[in-house]
Amino acid sequence: MKRSAWRYLWTAKDIRRKLLITLLILAIYRLASHVPVPGADRTVIQAVLASNDPTGQLINILDLLSGGTVSRFSLLAMGVYPYITAQIILQLLTPIIPAWQKRMQDDPREGRKWQEKWTYYLAVPMAALQAIGQVNIFNSTATRLSQGGGPTLPPVIANFGFSNFLPSLTVVLAMTAGTMFAIWLGELISEFGLRNQGLSLIIFAGIVSRIPASILAVWNDTQNRWIGLVFMLLISGLTIYAIVFVQQGRRNVPVMYPGRRVGARMSMPVKGTLPLMVNMAGMIPIIFAQSLLTFPSILASFFTTVENTSIANFAQSVVNMFGGTGSIYWITYFFMVVLFAFFYTDVLFAQQNYGDNLKKVGAQIPGVSRGAPTQRYLTRVLRRITLPGAVFLGIVAVLPWLLSTLIPFGQNAGGLLLTSSSGLLIVVGVVRDTFFSIDADLKLHGYDDSLLIR
Repeated sequence: MKRSAWRYLWTAKDIRRKLLITLLILAIYRLASHVPVPGADRTVIQAVLASNDPTGQLINILDLLSGGTVSRFSLLAMGVYPYITAQIILQLLTPIIPAWQKRMQDDPREGRKWQEKWTYYLAVPMAALQAIGQVNIFNSTATRLSQGGGPTLPPVIANFGFSNFLPSLTVVLAMTAGTMFAIWLGELISEFGLRNQGLSLIIFAGIVSRIPASILAVWNDTQNRWIGLVFMLLISGLTIYAIVFVQQGRRNVPVMYPGRRVGARMSMPVKGTLPLMVNMAGMIPIIFAQSLLTFPSILASFFTTVENTSIANFAQSVVNMFGGTGSIYWITYFFMVVLFAFFYTDVLFAQQNYGDNLKKVGAQIPGVSRGAPTQRYLTRVLRRITLPGAVFLGIVAVLPWLLSTLIPFGQNAGGLLLTSSSGLLIVVGVVRDTFFSIDADLKLHGYDDSLLIR
């Protein structure tokens, strides 16, 4: 009788130690997420988030993905996203700059180490810029709400700017240090806990922490309480199933590997497969598209309170268009996610250079010449299978808007998910990767299902 290797999860001391270390570090991260930015007025933040202002809606989206750290305006309000942004920038620049591309192709291992080092360096200014942007968004939104006939709101950070340089610098340094602290915790998890899962688990912990609040919000809607809960479970279950189905999608390309010489004889060629993923880009296109779409809104928010009425009105129209509430925003968001899914997949695949790598080991795809023709063939196949994956990512990105449009639950229809659809994509991906990582560790320790037969 076959017995599951997972029943030995707590028996293996090394795996148990990794799990305990991972849980401890995640607990430290969640505790640190409650440490506020010095001088921040949280009542103003709550007023901005409760408003119907488009910028307030944008901040709500960022708050959901950060696990509530934005609404608390804690030192970890930016999470590890500056690091992810820096990583995306370097990956996109590598094919453009010949010297960087040559470095990655000559020695991929050293190239990855070099890229990782410069990702850390770039994450620091990215975190500082994002900290300045967050404070300015809150301050400008509070000013705009005060001028729009609402209650008078003070700035979130009083006198933030060059006129009050040292206190402002303290705020930026504190928020930047919080981001680097979160990145450091993620690296500790990857080194001493679950391997290569650190940053993903940090993001995962923030998103999952908001699930009880989502359930409570549906429960508080006394008119549609039970219907809302049923819809929440049904929609979330179907979304999770679709995510797992697409994430597991592969196209196995047949590859013939050369036989080995055994003594004076040569063994027969070995037939293998090269799996190409339907969604190789993962969550990156959604993050990248969201960052680009929110940038015009962030930039325009600085000009909504200027004295020139024409400029202020134009800036407000840009904020309304890209603030995450209108149909134009969501339709543009869908097409940008699809576009970036193709673009990022092409960039990643070009860096892996399967054509030359297969040629070096003497492998060949039947009917395709080695080298550049193989790379072109694999690129064509990958682009064809990327289409359904890219469209699926686009649908996941705009799912809250689709729910609000199709389901008659008013403005709360988009909340009929355990977390945002983008958040669900991250959560499912992290759970899947963590499962395979633990399963690999169990098999490494000899706890293999095929060996555990009574």
